[in-house]
Amino acid sequence: MFNNIRDLLFNLFIVFLPVIIYPYIMKRDRENGYTRMIIAVVFSFTLVVTMTFPVVLNGLTFDLRAVALSIGSLYGGIYVSLFLYAVVVVYRFILGSPNQLAYIIAFLPTFLVIIWFVIKFQRLSLIQKMISSILVYTSIRLISLTVYSYLIGNLSTLFNTNYPVFYGVIIVQCTISGIFVYALETFKRNAQMREEIIKSEKMKIVSDIAASVAHEVRNPLTSVRGFIQLMGKDDLKTSNRQYYQKICLEELDRAEHIISDYLTFAKPEPEKIEVIEMKNEIEYVANVLTSYANYQNVQIVKQVEQDELLVLGDKNKLRQALINIGKNSIEAMPEGGILTFTGHSINGHVVISVGDTGIGMTKEQINRLGTPYYSTKDKGTGLGTMVSFSIIKKMQGKIEVKSEVGKGTTYLITIAGFNVSK
Repeated sequence: MFNNIRDLLFNLFIVFLPVIIYPYIMKRDRENGYTRMIIAVVFSFTLVVTMTFPVVLNGLTFDLRAVALSIGSLYGGIYVSLFLYAVVVVYRFILGSPNQLAYIIAFLPTFLVIIWFVIKFQRLSLIQKMISSILVYTSIRLISLTVYSYLIGNLSTLFNTNYPVFYGVIIVQCTISGIFVYALETFKRNAQMREEIIKSEKMKIVSDIAASVAHEVRNPLTSVRGFIQLMGKDDLKTSNRQYYQKICLEELDRAEHIISDYLTFAKPEPEKIEVIEMKNEIEYVANVLTSYANYQNVQIVKQVEQDELLVLGDKNKLRQALINIGKNSIEAMPEGGILTFTGHSINGHVVISVGDTGIGMTKEQINRLGTPYYSTKDKGTGLGTMVSFSIIKKMQGKIEVKSEVGKGTTYLITIAGFNVSK
Protein backbone atom coordinates (compact mmCIF):
# COMPACT_ATOMS: atom_id res chain seq x y z
CA MET A 1 0.00 0.00 0.00
CA PHE A 2 2.84 2.38 0.86
CA ASN A 3 4.52 1.66 -2.48
CA ASN A 4 1.27 2.39 -4.32
CA ILE A 5 0.89 5.77 -2.60
CA ARG A 6 4.53 6.55 -3.30
CA ASP A 7 4.09 5.76 -7.01
CA LEU A 8 0.95 7.91 -7.14
CA LEU A 9 2.70 10.88 -5.52
CA PHE A 10 5.66 10.43 -7.87
CA ASN A 11 3.30 10.46 -10.88
CA LEU A 12 1.62 13.61 -9.58
CA PHE A 13 4.99 15.30 -9.18
CA ILE A 14 6.01 14.40 -12.73
CA VAL A 15 2.68 15.58 -14.15
CA PHE A 16 2.97 18.94 -12.37
CA LEU A 17 6.63 19.35 -13.37
CA PRO A 18 5.71 21.68 -16.29
CA VAL A 19 3.96 23.96 -13.78
CA ILE A 20 7.10 24.09 -11.64
CA ILE A 21 9.29 25.09 -14.58
CA TYR A 22 6.60 27.23 -16.20
CA PRO A 23 8.55 30.53 -15.95
CA TYR A 24 11.22 29.01 -18.22
CA ILE A 25 9.04 27.39 -20.90
CA MET A 26 5.85 29.41 -21.23
CA LYS A 27 6.85 33.06 -21.09
CA ARG A 28 5.95 33.45 -24.76
CA ASP A 29 2.90 32.53 -26.76
CA ARG A 30 2.64 29.01 -28.10
CA GLU A 31 3.02 30.33 -31.68
CA ASN A 32 6.70 30.77 -30.91
CA GLY A 33 8.58 27.78 -32.39
CA TYR A 34 11.20 27.60 -29.64
CA THR A 35 8.55 27.59 -26.92
CA ARG A 36 6.58 24.85 -28.68
CA MET A 37 9.73 22.74 -28.87
CA ILE A 38 10.37 23.13 -25.13
CA ILE A 39 6.75 22.23 -24.35
CA ALA A 40 7.03 19.14 -26.54
CA VAL A 41 10.23 18.00 -24.80
CA VAL A 42 8.92 18.60 -21.27
CA PHE A 43 5.59 16.85 -21.81
CA SER A 44 7.30 14.00 -23.68
CA PHE A 45 9.44 13.45 -20.62
CA THR A 46 6.30 13.52 -18.46
CA LEU A 47 4.60 10.92 -20.69
CA VAL A 48 7.58 8.59 -20.70
CA VAL A 49 8.04 8.70 -16.92
CA THR A 50 4.34 8.21 -16.10
CA MET A 51 4.14 5.28 -18.51
CA THR A 52 7.29 3.76 -17.03
CA PHE A 53 6.02 3.92 -13.44
CA PRO A 54 2.28 3.10 -13.46
CA VAL A 55 0.20 3.05 -10.29
CA VAL A 56 -1.54 -0.09 -9.02
CA LEU A 57 -4.54 0.56 -6.80
CA ASN A 58 -6.83 -2.24 -5.61
CA GLY A 59 -5.81 -4.40 -8.57
CA LEU A 60 -6.38 -1.59 -11.10
CA THR A 61 -3.30 -0.46 -13.05
CA PHE A 62 -3.30 3.06 -14.45
CA ASP A 63 -1.04 6.02 -15.17
CA LEU A 64 -1.47 9.74 -15.78
CA ARG A 65 -0.43 9.80 -19.44
CA ALA A 66 -3.87 11.09 -20.51
CA VAL A 67 -3.49 14.14 -18.27
CA ALA A 68 -0.06 15.01 -19.67
CA LEU A 69 -1.23 14.32 -23.23
CA SER A 70 -4.33 16.51 -22.98
CA ILE A 71 -2.62 19.47 -21.25
CA GLY A 72 0.48 19.32 -23.47
CA SER A 73 -1.72 19.28 -26.58
CA LEU A 74 -3.92 22.17 -25.47
CA TYR A 75 -0.98 24.44 -24.63
CA GLY A 76 1.41 23.24 -27.31
CA GLY A 77 -0.87 23.27 -30.31
CA ILE A 78 -1.64 20.80 -33.09
CA TYR A 79 1.96 19.95 -34.04
CA VAL A 80 3.00 19.41 -30.44
CA SER A 81 -0.10 17.26 -29.94
CA LEU A 82 0.82 15.13 -32.96
CA PHE A 83 4.34 14.72 -31.60
CA LEU A 84 3.07 13.71 -28.14
CA TYR A 85 0.73 11.13 -29.70
CA ALA A 86 3.70 9.68 -31.56
CA VAL A 87 5.70 9.54 -28.32
CA VAL A 88 2.92 7.58 -26.59
CA VAL A 89 2.60 5.09 -29.43
CA VAL A 90 6.35 4.59 -29.91
CA TYR A 91 7.13 4.28 -26.19
CA ARG A 92 4.24 1.86 -25.70
CA PHE A 93 5.82 -0.27 -28.42
CA ILE A 94 9.22 -0.04 -26.69
CA LEU A 95 7.64 -1.20 -23.43
CA GLY A 96 6.38 -4.28 -25.29
CA SER A 97 2.68 -3.67 -24.64
CA PRO A 98 0.36 -6.01 -26.59
CA ASN A 99 -2.14 -5.21 -29.35
CA GLN A 100 -0.24 -2.23 -30.71
CA LEU A 101 -2.33 -1.84 -33.86
CA ALA A 102 -5.58 -1.93 -31.93
CA TYR A 103 -4.23 0.73 -29.56
CA ILE A 104 -3.27 3.03 -32.46
CA ILE A 105 -6.71 2.67 -34.04
CA ALA A 106 -8.39 3.36 -30.70
CA PHE A 107 -6.14 6.36 -30.15
CA LEU A 108 -6.78 8.17 -33.45
CA PRO A 109 -10.35 9.44 -32.77
CA THR A 110 -9.15 11.25 -29.64
CA PHE A 111 -6.70 13.26 -31.76
CA LEU A 112 -9.61 14.72 -33.74
CA VAL A 113 -11.27 15.75 -30.47
CA ILE A 114 -8.08 17.46 -29.31
CA ILE A 115 -7.72 19.36 -32.60
CA TRP A 116 -11.23 20.80 -32.16
CA PHE A 117 -10.45 21.98 -28.64
CA VAL A 118 -6.94 23.28 -29.50
CA ILE A 119 -8.34 25.62 -32.18
CA LYS A 120 -10.60 27.35 -29.67
CA PHE A 121 -8.63 26.89 -26.45
CA GLN A 122 -6.67 30.16 -26.33
CA ARG A 123 -9.83 32.27 -26.72
CA LEU A 124 -11.61 30.66 -23.78
CA SER A 125 -11.98 32.03 -20.25
CA LEU A 126 -10.28 30.37 -17.29
CA ILE A 127 -13.34 28.33 -16.31
CA GLN A 128 -13.91 27.29 -19.92
CA LYS A 129 -10.29 26.20 -20.23
CA MET A 130 -10.57 24.11 -17.07
CA ILE A 131 -13.74 22.46 -18.39
CA SER A 132 -12.11 21.91 -21.79
CA SER A 133 -9.13 20.16 -20.21
CA ILE A 134 -11.46 17.88 -18.28
CA LEU A 135 -13.46 17.07 -21.41
CA VAL A 136 -10.32 16.39 -23.42
CA TYR A 137 -8.97 14.08 -20.73
CA THR A 138 -12.32 12.28 -20.45
CA SER A 139 -12.45 11.87 -24.23
CA ILE A 140 -8.96 10.43 -24.41
CA ARG A 141 -9.60 8.12 -21.50
CA LEU A 142 -13.07 6.78 -22.35
CA ILE A 143 -12.95 6.75 -26.17
CA SER A 144 -9.56 5.07 -26.43
CA LEU A 145 -10.35 2.57 -23.68
CA THR A 146 -13.76 1.68 -25.12
CA VAL A 147 -12.55 1.28 -28.73
CA TYR A 148 -9.46 -0.61 -27.63
CA SER A 149 -11.48 -3.05 -25.49
CA TYR A 150 -13.88 -3.60 -28.38
CA LEU A 151 -11.09 -4.30 -30.89
CA ILE A 152 -9.39 -6.87 -28.67
CA GLY A 153 -12.72 -8.49 -27.86
CA ASN A 154 -12.59 -7.64 -24.20
CA LEU A 155 -15.39 -5.05 -23.96
CA SER A 156 -17.08 -6.91 -21.12
CA THR A 157 -14.24 -6.06 -18.75
CA LEU A 158 -15.37 -2.43 -18.77
CA PHE A 159 -18.60 -3.48 -17.12
CA ASN A 160 -17.12 -6.09 -14.84
CA THR A 161 -14.39 -3.91 -13.40
CA ASN A 162 -14.31 -2.39 -9.92
CA TYR A 163 -16.61 0.58 -10.53
CA PRO A 164 -15.77 2.68 -7.45
CA VAL A 165 -12.03 2.47 -8.10
CA PHE A 166 -12.31 2.85 -11.89
CA TYR A 167 -14.52 5.92 -11.87
CA GLY A 168 -12.77 7.28 -8.81
CA VAL A 169 -9.51 7.25 -10.77
CA ILE A 170 -11.18 9.07 -13.67
CA ILE A 171 -12.67 11.70 -11.36
CA VAL A 172 -9.31 12.24 -9.65
CA GLN A 173 -7.53 12.64 -12.98
CA CYS A 174 -10.23 15.05 -14.20
CA THR A 175 -9.64 17.10 -11.05
CA ILE A 176 -5.89 17.03 -11.66
CA SER A 177 -6.44 18.32 -15.23
CA GLY A 178 -8.56 21.21 -13.96
CA ILE A 179 -6.06 22.11 -11.22
CA PHE A 180 -3.22 21.92 -13.74
CA VAL A 181 -4.91 24.39 -16.08
CA TYR A 182 -5.79 26.71 -13.19
CA ALA A 183 -2.16 26.71 -12.01
CA LEU A 184 -0.78 27.35 -15.51
CA GLU A 185 -3.23 30.17 -16.20
CA THR A 186 -2.42 31.75 -12.84
CA PHE A 187 1.28 31.67 -13.66
CA LYS A 188 0.57 33.05 -17.11
CA ARG A 189 -1.53 35.89 -15.72
CA ASN A 190 1.14 36.72 -13.15
CA ALA A 191 3.82 36.71 -15.87
CA GLN A 192 1.76 39.15 -17.95
CA MET A 193 1.31 41.38 -14.91
CA ARG A 194 5.06 41.33 -14.30
CA GLU A 195 5.69 42.34 -17.91
CA GLU A 196 3.24 45.22 -17.57
CA ILE A 197 4.92 46.30 -14.33
CA ILE A 198 8.34 46.17 -16.02
CA LYS A 199 7.03 48.30 -18.88
CA SER A 200 5.53 50.81 -16.48
CA GLU A 201 8.80 50.87 -14.51
CA LYS A 202 10.71 51.60 -17.71
CA MET A 203 8.33 54.46 -18.47
CA LYS A 204 8.77 55.69 -14.91
CA ILE A 205 12.55 55.64 -15.33
CA VAL A 206 12.22 57.71 -18.50
CA SER A 207 9.97 60.11 -16.62
CA ASP A 208 12.45 60.29 -13.73
CA ILE A 209 15.32 61.03 -16.08
CA ALA A 210 13.34 63.76 -17.83
CA ALA A 211 12.34 65.32 -14.52
CA SER A 212 15.89 65.05 -13.21
CA VAL A 213 17.33 66.70 -16.32
CA ALA A 214 14.86 69.57 -16.02
CA HIS A 215 15.68 69.95 -12.33
CA GLU A 216 19.44 69.86 -12.76
CA VAL A 217 19.51 72.20 -15.76
CA ARG A 218 17.29 74.71 -13.96
CA ASN A 219 20.03 75.42 -11.39
CA PRO A 220 22.66 76.81 -13.82
CA LEU A 221 19.97 78.59 -15.83
CA THR A 222 18.75 80.29 -12.66
CA SER A 223 22.29 81.45 -11.94
CA VAL A 224 22.73 82.70 -15.51
CA ARG A 225 19.47 84.61 -15.31
CA GLY A 226 20.59 86.30 -12.09
CA PHE A 227 23.96 87.35 -13.48
CA ILE A 228 22.40 88.63 -16.70
CA GLN A 229 20.17 90.85 -14.58
CA LEU A 230 23.25 92.10 -12.72
CA MET A 231 25.02 92.76 -16.01
CA GLY A 232 22.14 95.00 -17.03
CA LYS A 233 23.06 97.63 -14.44
CA ASP A 234 24.42 100.85 -15.98
CA ASP A 235 26.92 101.52 -13.19
CA LEU A 236 28.48 98.03 -13.31
CA LYS A 237 32.26 98.00 -13.55
CA THR A 238 33.81 96.48 -16.65
CA SER A 239 35.80 93.99 -14.58
CA ASN A 240 32.64 92.81 -12.80
CA ARG A 241 30.77 92.56 -16.10
CA GLN A 242 33.53 90.39 -17.54
CA TYR A 243 33.56 88.23 -14.40
CA TYR A 244 29.78 87.77 -14.52
CA GLN A 245 30.01 86.92 -18.20
CA LYS A 246 32.65 84.29 -17.42
CA ILE A 247 30.45 82.69 -14.76
CA CYS A 248 27.45 82.70 -17.13
CA LEU A 249 29.44 80.85 -19.78
CA GLU A 250 30.75 78.34 -17.23
CA GLU A 251 27.25 77.70 -15.92
CA LEU A 252 25.93 77.18 -19.45
CA ASP A 253 28.78 74.73 -20.01
CA ARG A 254 27.78 72.94 -16.81
CA ALA A 255 24.21 72.70 -18.07
CA GLU A 256 25.54 71.17 -21.27
CA HIS A 257 27.56 68.65 -19.23
CA ILE A 258 24.47 67.69 -17.25
CA ILE A 259 22.44 67.11 -20.40
CA SER A 260 25.29 65.07 -21.90
CA ASP A 261 25.45 62.92 -18.77
CA TYR A 262 21.77 62.03 -19.00
CA LEU A 263 21.90 61.48 -22.76
CA THR A 264 24.64 58.92 -22.15
CA PHE A 265 22.83 57.45 -19.13
CA ALA A 266 22.55 54.02 -20.75
CA LYS A 267 26.23 54.09 -21.72
CA PRO A 268 28.09 56.20 -19.17
CA GLU A 269 31.33 57.82 -20.27
CA PRO A 270 34.42 57.70 -18.04
CA GLU A 271 34.56 60.53 -15.56
CA LYS A 272 37.29 63.14 -15.89
CA ILE A 273 39.28 62.52 -12.72
CA GLU A 274 41.57 65.33 -11.68
CA VAL A 275 43.05 66.96 -8.59
CA ILE A 276 40.52 69.41 -7.17
CA GLU A 277 41.44 72.35 -4.98
CA MET A 278 38.48 72.63 -2.65
CA LYS A 279 39.20 76.23 -1.65
CA ASN A 280 38.77 77.29 -5.27
CA GLU A 281 35.62 75.19 -5.64
CA ILE A 282 34.04 76.70 -2.52
CA GLU A 283 34.86 80.15 -3.89
CA TYR A 284 33.35 79.23 -7.25
CA VAL A 285 30.16 77.71 -5.80
CA ALA A 286 29.67 80.68 -3.48
CA ASN A 287 29.98 83.07 -6.43
CA VAL A 288 27.52 81.06 -8.50
CA LEU A 289 24.97 81.15 -5.69
CA THR A 290 25.47 84.85 -4.91
CA SER A 291 22.71 86.24 -7.14
CA TYR A 292 20.19 83.65 -5.96
CA ALA A 293 21.20 84.23 -2.32
CA ASN A 294 20.79 87.99 -2.69
CA TYR A 295 17.33 87.47 -4.12
CA GLN A 296 16.43 85.37 -1.04
CA ASN A 297 18.07 87.84 1.36
CA VAL A 298 20.69 85.26 2.32
CA GLN A 299 24.28 86.14 3.18
CA ILE A 300 27.04 83.72 2.09
CA VAL A 301 30.05 83.22 4.38
CA LYS A 302 33.20 81.29 3.35
CA GLN A 303 35.67 79.90 5.87
CA VAL A 304 38.58 77.78 4.64
CA GLU A 305 41.34 77.04 7.14
CA GLN A 306 44.16 76.22 4.71
CA ASP A 307 45.04 76.80 1.09
CA GLU A 308 45.63 73.22 -0.07
CA LEU A 309 42.57 71.05 0.46
CA LEU A 310 43.02 68.58 -2.37
CA VAL A 311 40.75 65.70 -3.44
CA LEU A 312 40.47 63.52 -6.55
CA GLY A 313 37.28 63.53 -8.59
CA ASP A 314 35.25 65.03 -11.40
CA LYS A 315 35.29 68.80 -10.87
CA ASN A 316 32.09 69.52 -12.80
CA LYS A 317 30.09 66.88 -10.95
CA LEU A 318 31.41 68.00 -7.57
CA ARG A 319 30.35 71.54 -8.40
CA GLN A 320 26.95 70.21 -9.38
CA ALA A 321 26.59 68.46 -6.00
CA LEU A 322 27.71 71.48 -3.96
CA ILE A 323 25.48 73.88 -5.89
CA ASN A 324 22.48 71.59 -5.40
CA ILE A 325 23.09 71.42 -1.66
CA GLY A 326 23.75 75.17 -1.43
CA LYS A 327 20.62 76.01 -3.40
CA ASN A 328 18.52 73.75 -1.16
CA SER A 329 20.02 75.47 1.89
CA ILE A 330 19.09 78.90 0.52
CA GLU A 331 15.54 77.74 -0.16
CA ALA A 332 15.35 76.49 3.43
CA MET A 333 15.68 80.12 4.60
CA PRO A 334 12.53 81.82 3.26
CA GLU A 335 12.97 84.69 5.72
CA GLY A 336 16.65 85.12 4.91
CA GLY A 337 19.67 83.97 6.89
CA ILE A 338 23.30 82.92 6.61
CA LEU A 339 24.73 80.22 4.34
CA THR A 340 28.15 79.11 5.51
CA PHE A 341 30.75 77.15 3.53
CA THR A 342 33.70 75.84 5.53
CA GLY A 343 36.57 73.54 4.64
CA HIS A 344 39.22 71.83 6.72
CA SER A 345 41.28 68.65 6.92
CA ILE A 346 40.90 65.86 9.49
CA ASN A 347 43.04 62.69 9.55
CA GLY A 348 43.83 62.84 5.84
CA HIS A 349 40.25 63.60 4.85
CA VAL A 350 38.82 66.86 3.53
CA VAL A 351 35.62 67.91 5.30
CA ILE A 352 33.35 70.44 3.58
CA SER A 353 30.53 71.89 5.64
CA VAL A 354 27.48 73.58 4.12
CA GLY A 355 25.34 75.09 6.87
CA ASP A 356 22.25 77.26 6.95
CA THR A 357 20.12 79.00 9.56
CA GLY A 358 16.86 77.87 8.04
CA ILE A 359 13.80 75.93 9.12
CA GLY A 360 15.67 72.68 9.82
CA MET A 361 14.47 69.09 9.48
CA THR A 362 13.18 66.29 11.67
CA LYS A 363 15.01 62.97 12.02
CA GLU A 364 12.47 61.30 9.75
CA GLN A 365 13.09 63.89 7.04
CA ILE A 366 16.86 63.47 7.37
CA ASN A 367 16.56 59.68 7.00
CA ARG A 368 14.61 60.08 3.75
CA LEU A 369 17.00 62.55 2.15
CA GLY A 370 18.56 61.30 -1.07
CA THR A 371 15.65 59.01 -1.99
CA PRO A 372 13.79 59.58 -5.28
CA TYR A 373 10.81 61.93 -5.18
CA TYR A 374 11.25 62.89 -1.56
CA SER A 375 11.66 66.60 -0.93
CA THR A 376 11.07 68.91 2.00
CA LYS A 377 9.87 71.56 -0.48
CA ASP A 378 6.26 71.75 -1.65
CA LYS A 379 7.19 71.66 -5.34
CA GLY A 380 10.48 69.76 -5.07
CA THR A 381 11.22 66.39 -6.65
CA GLY A 382 14.10 65.31 -4.42
CA LEU A 383 16.11 64.41 -7.52
CA GLY A 384 18.68 67.17 -6.99
CA THR A 385 19.56 65.87 -3.53
CA MET A 386 19.59 62.29 -4.81
CA VAL A 387 22.04 63.23 -7.58
CA SER A 388 24.25 65.12 -5.09
CA PHE A 389 24.40 62.15 -2.72
CA SER A 390 25.21 59.86 -5.65
CA ILE A 391 28.06 62.11 -6.85
CA ILE A 392 29.67 62.23 -3.39
CA LYS A 393 29.31 58.46 -3.04
CA LYS A 394 31.04 57.87 -6.39
CA MET A 395 33.95 59.97 -5.10
CA GLN A 396 34.26 57.48 -2.22
CA GLY A 397 32.90 60.15 0.10
CA LYS A 398 30.03 60.37 2.52
CA ILE A 399 27.47 62.95 3.59
CA GLU A 400 26.32 63.41 7.15
CA VAL A 401 23.33 65.64 7.82
CA LYS A 402 22.80 67.38 11.14
CA SER A 403 19.66 69.42 11.64
CA GLU A 404 17.40 70.89 14.26
CA VAL A 405 13.94 72.20 13.56
CA GLY A 406 13.89 75.98 13.67
CA LYS A 407 17.67 76.34 13.92
CA GLY A 408 19.04 75.11 10.63
CA THR A 409 20.80 72.27 8.82
CA THR A 410 24.45 71.38 8.24
CA TYR A 411 25.74 69.04 5.53
CA LEU A 412 29.11 67.51 6.37
CA ILE A 413 30.80 66.14 3.25
CA THR A 414 33.85 63.98 3.89
CA ILE A 415 36.15 62.96 1.01
CA ALA A 416 39.55 61.29 1.13
CA GLY A 417 42.27 63.90 0.74
CA PHE A 418 44.93 63.83 -1.97
CA ASN A 419 48.58 64.14 -0.99
CA VAL A 420 50.70 65.70 -3.75
CA SER A 421 53.92 64.27 -2.29
CA LYS A 422 52.78 60.67 -2.81
